[in-house]
Amino acid sequence: MKALVLGAGVVGVAASWYLARAGVAVTVVERRPGAGLETSFANGGQISASHAEPWANPDTPAKALKWMGREDAPLVFRWRRRDPALWAWGLRFLTNCTTRRAAINTERTLRVALYSRARLKALRAETGIAYEQREAGILHVYRDPREFAHARQAAELMSALGLARRALTPDQCRDLEPALSTIHGELAGGLHSPDDESGDAHLFTARLAEMAAAQGVEFRWETNVLGLLGEAGRVAGVITDRGTLTADAYVLAAGSWSPLLARGLGLRLPIYPAKGYSATIPIADPAGAPTISITDDENKLVFSRLGERLRAAGTAELTGWDATLNDYRARLVLEKTKTLFPRAGGFERAELWAGLRPVTPDSVPLLGRTPYPNLWLDTGHGTLGWTMACGSGAALADLITGKTPEISMEGLGLERF
Repeated sequence: MKALVLGAGVVGVAASWYLARAGVAVTVVERRPGAGLETSFANGGQISASHAEPWANPDTPAKALKWMGREDAPLVFRWRRRDPALWAWGLRFLTNCTTRRAAINTERTLRVALYSRARLKALRAETGIAYEQREAGILHVYRDPREFAHARQAAELMSALGLARRALTPDQCRDLEPALSTIHGELAGGLHSPDDESGDAHLFTARLAEMAAAQGVEFRWETNVLGLLGEAGRVAGVITDRGTLTADAYVLAAGSWSPLLARGLGLRLPIYPAKGYSATIPIADPAGAPTISITDDENKLVFSRLGERLRAAGTAELTGWDATLNDYRARLVLEKTKTLFPRAGGFERAELWAGLRPVTPDSVPLLGRTPYPNLWLDTGHGTLGWTMACGSGAALADLITGKTPEISMEGLGLERF
């Protein structure tokens, strides 16, 4: 069997690895000159099953109204009359902002995330792949007592579904991560997920691509996909600027560009790009930088120690397929990092970055078969692309090769929409 994977971000590379391990001849098509150079390049660095609570929940509409018109808001909607994709996505998003839908979507997301985290651990044990990983867990911190109370309720649901989480007092947060001393007095508490991890997603993706190539995967770099050919209810090929490529199975793992490619086949994928920002800061004072990965839920920011660098990332801006760096919002990430960890780094030497994350209205990825029986989806992972990459790739490889995946695929496919 031959498979063609469209996209060499962490999701596409992981899919190619597991397909190759299953005996499939794999070709990966990527418009960039290497692996992981877009959404996977400078993300928050977290393997965070603890982020399974969907964006769409009962509290979100009120928060979105409060943030409206604020350029410094954690989530910015740039509504435009001529953006039907955002309006359609937004309406579906609102239908998921109920307690019942949030519980369903949390279970689905967590199902994939926990399985993927286990597959990553197995991959690391098997291959020795190294990517500046840290296995100290992730600590979520809260300033608002009401937000902390809500988070504890969500944590109870996740704990019932198999995710270990423990509530901490402000003193316990500081004891676990001394670098939080600066804001210790502001904290209402924290939640620690001891089995979550962190590391450099780009380094992981690049090294896994090298390992996949050693397994026989062919990478077609700097090759632009122009369209998908449909014929007799199947995909007959992929048109690129370097010719038409054919295979037995096609995997759409092109992140935020997946719906644009699928549109030519008449498929409407409910995915919209959410622009996120990051700052990568050289560490000047190791004692002032966190060693455990931190999530600041109030500001929607995450912080990960990557060797001698501190990665700060987060916020979301829904403004279409424009990946241009908004200097104000990027520097907002940097300034908030300076406030939390003032002694941490050489902030004047920070590298700023922006990337598009493919978000579904329910925050659950799109995995599995499409109405075209040889076209498979591995996309729509939102902010959890790296968290879910290995599990998504392993499950998809099982489906494509006729095996039963190790997790239920119920509710993960396009049919739910």
